[in-house]
Amino acid sequence: MRIRTLLAGLVLIATPGLAIAECNWGAGMNEASISCAQGTTWDDTTQRCVTSVSS
Repeated sequence: MRIRTLLAGLVLIATPGLAIAECNWGAGMNEASISCAQGTTWDDTTQRCVTSVSS
């Protein structure tokens, strides 16, 4: 019975650590940022910089 109690305690202690390991805290670090030249903007449809149309 002591072994079962010890194992149950170890599982309860390890659970928060496993939950933290599943988080994607650094996911934003892998994303590239796009910067277009002056007078152009990023077009998501064509995936390229296009000339801005001013109204």
